[in-house]
Amino acid sequence: MPAEFGLIAMLAIFISVGNTLLDSGLASSLIRTQDLTQDDFSTVFFFNLAGSLLIYALMYMVAPLIAKLYHQALLSSVIRVYTLDFIINAFFSVQNARLIKDMNFKAQMLIQIPAVLLGGLVGIFLALNGYGVWSLVWLGLTQSFLSTVMHWIYSGWVPSLVFKKSCFKRHFSFGYKMTLTGLLDIIYRNIYVVIIGRLYSVTQLGFYSRADAFSQLPVTNISMVIHKVSYPMFAEIGDDDERLKRVYRRLMQQVIFWMAPILIVMVILAEPLFVFILTEKWLPAVPFFQILCLAGIMYPLNSYNLNILKVKGRSDLVLRLETIKKAICVVGIFCATYFGIYGLLYFQLFFSVVSYYINSRYSSTLINYPVKEQFLDLWLILAAALISGVVAYLFDDLVVKSLIVDNLGRIIATGLFFCATYLAAGLVLKLVPMADFKLLILKK
Repeated sequence: MPAEFGLIAMLAIFISVGNTLLDSGLASSLIRTQDLTQDDFSTVFFFNLAGSLLIYALMYMVAPLIAKLYHQALLSSVIRVYTLDFIINAFFSVQNARLIKDMNFKAQMLIQIPAVLLGGLVGIFLALNGYGVWSLVWLGLTQSFLSTVMHWIYSGWVPSLVFKKSCFKRHFSFGYKMTLTGLLDIIYRNIYVVIIGRLYSVTQLGFYSRADAFSQLPVTNISMVIHKVSYPMFAEIGDDDERLKRVYRRLMQQVIFWMAPILIVMVILAEPLFVFILTEKWLPAVPFFQILCLAGIMYPLNSYNLNILKVKGRSDLVLRLETIKKAICVVGIFCATYFGIYGLLYFQLFFSVVSYYINSRYSSTLINYPVKEQFLDLWLILAAALISGVVAYLFDDLVVKSLIVDNLGRIIATGLFFCATYLAAGLVLKLVPMADFKLLILKK
C-alpha cells in the first residue's frame, strides 16, 4: 500500500547520509587515480568496514528518535534492521570501484541481474504473505547481500591485512570534499521527503516516493550506465582539454537524445502506466510523476558538468557549487511550502534548470565549453522531443482513447506513434546523435 512505501521513504535521507559517510568519497578517488597499489585498495576497504560499523551503531541508537520525529513507532525496529545494509555494502564498495575503473561492464551485469531478480522474488513472496513494510526491508537486504557475494566472486580481488596512513591521506584529501558535496546533495534530494512526511500524511509521502522512483528509472539507469563509462574515460583523457570537450559534447547529445523522449512519453502516458503497473489506487501519484519526469530531463546535464570538475581534481569547486545551490534551494523550498505540495514539485522543476546553469558556468571554463554553446548543441534535440510529445499527446487524446480501452494497448499504440514521430523529426532535422547512432550501431 502507498503508506508502506511512505514508511520506507521516511528513511531515505538517513540511509543516503549513512552510505555517503561510509564511503567518504574514497571510491571516487580510487577510480580517478592512476597509479594504485594493493595497499590503496586495502586501506580504503578497511576504512569503509570500520566506518560501516560505527554508522550502524549510531543509527541503532537514534532509531527511536527518528520514529518519534515522524510519529511512526514502527520505524524504530525497521531502522535497526534496514540499516544493516551499511555493513553489507562496505564489503563490496572497493570491488565495485575496481570493476568501474576497469570498465568491466560484463561482470557488473552478471552481478546486478541475479541480485535484483532474486531480491525482488523475496520481496514479492513476503508481500504476498502479508509482511507489509518488512517485505521492502528484506528485499533491499537480500539484494545487497547477493550483490556482495557476487562482487567477491567476479572482481577477483581480496583485501590484504594492510592499512597505510599515507594511502588514506592521499585519497581522503580528495574524498572528504566529495563527501561534503554528497551530503549537501542528499539533503537537497531528500528534503522534499522530510517536509512532505512532516506536513502531510504518510500516504501522500508514499504517492510522492513512488512517483519519484518511477520518474528516476530512466534517469538513474541511463545516467548510471553512462556515468560508469564516462567518469573513468574522462579521467583517462585527463588534461587533453580539446579531446575532453569533444567527447563530452557527443556524450551529452547522445544522453539527451535518448532520455528526453523517454521522459516526455512517460508524461503523456502516465495515467495508463500507473494503472497497468501499480493499479488504480496509485492514480493520485500521476501528477507528481509528470512534474518529476520533466525535472529529470536536466539531471544528466547537471551530473556530467560536475564530472568535468571531478576529473580535473577540483573537488573544492564541486563543494563550492553544491554549497551555493543548496543555499538557494533552502530559501526556495521555504517559500514553496506556502503553495502546498505542488509548490514544492514545481520548485523542484525550476531548480533543476537553475542547477544546470550554475554547474555549467564552472565546468565550461575548464574545457572552453560555455553555457551558450552547450545550449546550441542541445536545443534542437529538446525541441524535437517536445514537438513529438505534443503531436503524440493529441494523437492519444483524439484517436487512441476512442479506439482502445485497454491500458496496455494504449501504451503500445501511443508509444509507437511517438517513437516514429521523434525518429522522423531526428532525420528531418539531421540531429548529430542520430548520425552517431547510425555510425556506431548500424554501421552506416
